[in-house]
Amino acid sequence: MLRSIYKDLVKWKYSPNRKPLILQGARQVGKTWLMKDFGETQFEKTVYLNFESSERLKKLFSADFDIKRIVSTIEIEVGYKIQADKCLIIFDEIQEAEKGLTALKYFYEQAPQYYIIAAGSLLGVSLQKNISFPVGKVDFMRMYPMSFFEFLDNIGQNLLLEYLEAENWSVIDAFHDKLVDYLRLYYFIGGMPEAVVNYIQFQDLNEVRAIQEKILLGYENDFAKYAPTETVPRIKLVWNHLISQLAKENRKFIYGQVKKGSRAKDFETAIAWLTDAGLILKVNIVDKPAIPLNAYTDIDVFKLFCLDVGLLNAKAQISPKILLEKNTILTEFKGALTEQFVAQQLKIKHEIFYWTAQSATAEIDFLIQKENEVIPIEVKAEENLKSKSLKVFSDKFQTKQAIRFSMNNYRVQDWMVNIPLYGVNQL
Repeated sequence: MLRSIYKDLVKWKYSPNRKPLILQGARQVGKTWLMKDFGETQFEKTVYLNFESSERLKKLFSADFDIKRIVSTIEIEVGYKIQADKCLIIFDEIQEAEKGLTALKYFYEQAPQYYIIAAGSLLGVSLQKNISFPVGKVDFMRMYPMSFFEFLDNIGQNLLLEYLEAENWSVIDAFHDKLVDYLRLYYFIGGMPEAVVNYIQFQDLNEVRAIQEKILLGYENDFAKYAPTETVPRIKLVWNHLISQLAKENRKFIYGQVKKGSRAKDFETAIAWLTDAGLILKVNIVDKPAIPLNAYTDIDVFKLFCLDVGLLNAKAQISPKILLEKNTILTEFKGALTEQFVAQQLKIKHEIFYWTAQSATAEIDFLIQKENEVIPIEVKAEENLKSKSLKVFSDKFQTKQAIRFSMNNYRVQDWMVNIPLYGVNQL
């Protein structure tokens, strides 16, 4: 698999200020594979320790934080001496090790020569449990499902990808229909690595759907295994109502739609758990589109998206025929899928928000902050070029840039740029 985050790992390796690295991300997004592949290609040896699968390893750090003792114990475990400058040490599912996260601080302070990557699918959840965390002593990276650009790269469309990355729209326009077809395919397959690899090998979308359903079942099993018992029913309610929330014309999350008469306090813990586990993407509204955007958020008003468009389609049981043949049955949900796709792609590099006029006469699907600018983004599922809300926003706040993503070709207007949906990663 070709993953764009690999180059960030290489930068980390050669950084003069390198610290132990924590790689975060939901289960099944490819963290373990990436860490092992990075170790195999960049180091002579790779030590891989999974704290979820070994009761003995869970106690590795419990006695003390004597790095010499810890390294010696690891050497006995793997059966060879560790040369710090030639070996990558991987601590997988580190949240399962007693005092595991705290131990990273002592590696940084006492033995910075070691290359250490720690990962955990539920690290975000664990960090909310008053665990002593080594603030300032670790580096962070977050891993998401494969982007559409990574999908193109892995299915052998690297030349098309090169033109997209170079923004050579005059060439790209000639392949517009082909790229739209690949985009629809991505809507179905999504970016979960196992699903993508299976499609590359067997070209069988029924097999892809079976993998997606297995991943979804695994997530639901995690609810019962790792979440607080009293919160599990509400986590399931939120998770199972993602589709109905997104199917509304206004994607704003409505508590009463999950359970009649419910309010924020009834579900805020469940939503926080799903967000910390990386299974949902939360997009808050801003009262005022000003710098910095996160200073103007209303934490009680938000939209929720799934971590992956392919998994959302699997949850909705949408067949490939509907997506790939441009079937009109989807109606409103077509817009929801498109917003899901854009949110998923933007989230890889940006913190994202949205805005609604107080009179509710205009809404901007997404806002991002780029340096000292706020950029409004409108999302269109097809080729509809009416952008009333975007125009209202641009005029009201005098934005320097405004972007519309649609199925139309690249086009520049005096106040707005239309970018085809398959170019969203280039933002």
